[in-house]
Parts: sequence; structure tokens; C-alpha cells
Amino acid sequence: MHFYNMIKTLSQQQPVVLFVDMDGVIAVYDFGKKYDFDQKRPMYHHLEVLEKISQLDHVEIHILSVCPNEKQIEEKQRWLDQYAPFFPQEHRTILASTNYPKLSSKEIKAHFLKQVQTEDQIAVIDDDNAVLKYIHHLLPHVLLYQDSELVDE
Repeated sequence: MHFYNMIKTLSQQQPVVLFVDMDGVIAVYDFGKKYDFDQKRPMYHHLEVLEKISQLDHVEIHILSVCPNEKQIEEKQRWLDQYAPFFPQEHRTILASTNYPKLSSKEIKAHFLKQVQTEDQIAVIDDDNAVLKYIHHLLPHVLLYQDSELVDE
């Protein structure tokens, strides 16, 4: 449990607020398929690691996801209720891009993270390198992890 051990060690030095993307991180992202999130296949190993992390002292785990429309927010909430109930409702931020017509997904996520007020260490795990690079450029204090960190060595 490589990622688990990294977060555990980090949280022993400073409390951690971990933001987790959904598409491609905890649910399979199928290019070219419809957006019906209810039908997405869960990535069980990733979910197991994150559930274990959610039980660590000094770690607060959140969802940070962007979707095309409001309907998908409901679908993603139902999906989380079914496959990842360890993400509390109040720690689920799912943003519809229709509410941010001039911003890309990476800009929406970075804008949200800029608003987070905490003394804790913020960390993000995402599958999109463009998102990670953009956040790194704007918010260099945020720890960034590629989704592949969830795969055991």
C-alpha cells in the first residue's frame, strides 16, 4: 500500500486534506462513451486504498470532481453512495462546468482549491496531467499525485 504509507507518513508530520478526482481515479473513464456515471465501473483497488486512508487520524478525504451538467452531479452522488460511502456528503464537491462557462476543468478545480482555507497540507490525486500541471503552476504549496500512485508496487 504505497500511497497509503506515503499519506500516513505525511499526516504524522502535518494534518492532510486529500482531494480525490473521480473519473479515471476511482471510476473507470471510458473515452468516447456516454456520460452516464451510474454505469461507470468502480476501480475497487483504488477505493480500498482510499477507504483505508479515510480511517487515518489527521487525514480528511474529499471528492473534487467536475462534470458537464447538473444531472451528472446527482449521478455521481448516487455512485459514491453505492461504491464509496466513506466519502461523507459534506466532503463531496462535484462542480458542473455549465456553471463556469468560461473555465476549463483544470481552471475550475484550481479556482476551488484557491478558496480552501486551512493550515493543513492540501493534497490532490488526479489522473489528468494537465490538471496537475495547472494546479502546480498556480498553487505550488499543494501536493500533487498521479492516480498511478494508488497502484501497489
